[in-house]
Amino acid sequence: MKTKPRTKHNTLILATRVAVMSALVAVATLIIQIPNPATRGYINFGDTMVFISALTFGPAVGGLAGGIGSAIADVASGYGYFSPFTLVIKGVEGVLAGLLSRRTKTWRDIVAVTVAGAEMVVGYFVAEFFALQLGWAALTEVPGNISQILVGAVIGVPTAKLLRKRLVEVLTK
Repeated sequence: MKTKPRTKHNTLILATRVAVMSALVAVATLIIQIPNPATRGYINFGDTMVFISALTFGPAVGGLAGGIGSAIADVASGYGYFSPFTLVIKGVEGVLAGLLSRRTKTWRDIVAVTVAGAEMVVGYFVAEFFALQLGWAALTEVPGNISQILVGAVIGVPTAKLLRKRLVEVLTK
């Protein structure tokens, strides 16, 4: 795959996409939050926007928007102690989804979301079990995290497909 040389214009477009998608990830994360008292964490549906960002714009936007937007939501909603883990876990989730998707085949998007989602579930389990020293209470968040991925996939994959199609139409006019 041939890459374009980086210009000020390309950098501005990338920065704008990251800023807009980070804001959308944060808002989507803040809209629905279901607290989990066992882990002092919460279940949310921000993964939908992480996947839309990654599948539409690729690994750089997906990773940065996923990490930054989700970490901002953690801080804004009183879960700041999760934000360093969230920055990394959701950032890697966005990068993986963007890398594994070819942005042309729906089945690749499904594989991308599945692998990236698994990383998120395992990442939070490991962070809660070891770093936050919650022990087996970390297991209580696994079903909720899986539901986040399922909702993210059901909404994110078709939305990203539609957005990619519309963006091509708009940019080629």
